[in-house]
Amino acid sequence: MSDKKTKRPAEAESEWPDSTSLTSILGFPATTSVKPADEAAVLPLFDPERAFDVCHVGLVLRAVLAVQGLLALGLAQAASGFVQWAGWMASASVVTMSAVLLWLLVVCGARRVLAHLPEPWQWFSLSALGAVSAWLGWALLTIANLEPSSGFRLASVGLAGAAMAALLLTWLKLRERAQRPAAALAQLVELQSRIRPHFLFNTLNSAITLVRHDPSKAEDLLEDLSELFRVALADATTAVSLDEEIELARRYLHIEQTRFGERLRISWQLDPQARGARVPPLLLQPLVENAVRHGVEPNEQGGDVTVQTLRRGSEVEIRVSNTVGLPARTQGHGMALRNVRQRLRLMHDVSARFELSSEPGRFTVRIVLPS
Repeated sequence: MSDKKTKRPAEAESEWPDSTSLTSILGFPATTSVKPADEAAVLPLFDPERAFDVCHVGLVLRAVLAVQGLLALGLAQAASGFVQWAGWMASASVVTMSAVLLWLLVVCGARRVLAHLPEPWQWFSLSALGAVSAWLGWALLTIANLEPSSGFRLASVGLAGAAMAALLLTWLKLRERAQRPAAALAQLVELQSRIRPHFLFNTLNSAITLVRHDPSKAEDLLEDLSELFRVALADATTAVSLDEEIELARRYLHIEQTRFGERLRISWQLDPQARGARVPPLLLQPLVENAVRHGVEPNEQGGDVTVQTLRRGSEVEIRVSNTVGLPARTQGHGMALRNVRQRLRLMHDVSARFELSSEPGRFTVRIVLPS
């Protein structure tokens, strides 16, 4: 055995949690209880930067529309008619649009720094940023005016900007807290559904069968299984490249190829320009597992599994499709698909799309996300 292969067990040792965590993941009862303080160390559910992650198009649109809506309602109370209201809106929108977009841009760029500031400093710094953004927006409106604005007007604009920034920060924090249960559930379900016990047992049985007849092939299969577990038990809060996900899916399908042989026919249609797209960990593995389970396993003639990637401008499209024959032996609950959809929404918000399509003889999952 080569030196590279003899080092793999030592490397993998640090990736595996203790036996209590492993048995919980595989669905067996734990022998000892885990203290709440240890649970956060084993499974980091919350990212402190999430509250300040305003770099999504959907969130920017909602913030701008909310500010413009409040502005429209406020000016409507003071205007004597629609013409006056429309004139005021046209002028005030220059201030509010530029101020809100500038505030969101700075928060997006400084989210890592803001996440580690004490709570009072977060409110102070972002409220002050709101006042400065409002003053800069007001400067754009009055740049052609030779008469300087009065001190009272500048003070009122600054206070309005600080108040609006405080409202936006309140919304961001409430949004992050509201998403915590969904994020926690998505990660817990992800850990429980990543590698099903029957898949582990089938893979180990395949390895045992190969040990006597083809030890080298059995060793390769166990290395693929070890890599799957290493990624499955890693931190679920970080993003990975699409290229890494493709490699992991290749390992998984190589294991299944050992089980099904010629019954499993795999086609890869990969765009090299899409390799760098950032995706949640284990995005593809549940999809190809579903394809094998529902499109290959129940059919004597097997089936085809196709994985496609394509970059189009600023978007990357991922397709996983499989032939459809007899129904699966065990009826699924759609947990893996819901899990993938939820993690895409948490990572990319409305910038990502997740679509299912069923045609005669073929089922397809289509994902579109930013490149």
